[in-house]
Amino acid sequence: MRATTLIDSRRRTVASAVLAGVLAAGSLAGCGGNEQTAGGATTPSPAPSATTASTLTVKDPWVKASAAGAMTAAFGTLVNATGADITVTGVESPASPMELHEMAMQDGKMVMQEKKSGFVVKAGGSHELAPGGDHLMLMKPVQEIKAGDELTFTLKLGDGSAVSFTAIAKPFAGAEESYAPGMEMPASGMPMGSGAP
Repeated sequence: MRATTLIDSRRRTVASAVLAGVLAAGSLAGCGGNEQTAGGATTPSPAPSATTASTLTVKDPWVKASAAGAMTAAFGTLVNATGADITVTGVESPASPMELHEMAMQDGKMVMQEKKSGFVVKAGGSHELAPGGDHLMLMKPVQEIKAGDELTFTLKLGDGSAVSFTAIAKPFAGAEESYAPGMEMPASGMPMGSGAP
C-alpha cells in the first residue's frame, strides 16, 4: 500500500513537471513573434533585419554657409566599417531639397552634375565628399544657413536602410567654388569664376 502511494506521488510529480514544461514552451512561443489578429488568424511578426546603417558613419560633416535659396553643399567623409560595399543612393534634409552631386569632365571641362548612380563606399574603406569633388547638394535652402547652424541629413542606402547625421555650417571661401547650375571648372580642378555665396 505504501509503495503504491509512493509510485502514484512520483507519477503526479512527473506529470506536473511535464505540464509546466508544456505551458512554459507555449508562453515562450507566444513571445516569439506570432500575433493573433481580430479574426483569430495568426500572422508571423517580421524577423529583425540586420542593416548597414550602424556601420556607415560620416566623419567631420560640415555645410558651406549660404544665403536663403542659394545652392550650397555638405561635405565630410563616408566611412564603411563593413566587409561589403555600401551604395549611398540618395539624401534628404529638412533644410533643402537634396541631390547627390559629382564633378565630371564634359567636352574638356569639369562640370558639376547629379550622380544618379550614387556614391559607392568600398568595404572597409571611405569616400570623401569635398569642395570640387563629390558632395551633397542643397538645391534651394529654405532659409539662410549661417556659420554655426546645425543641419540634419539622412543618407539613403542601397539596402533600404538609412543613416542620419548632423553637420555644422562654416563660412568657407576655399577656391571660390560655385554651386550655381552649369558651373564649370578647368581640368586642373580649380573652379572658374567667383560664384559662391
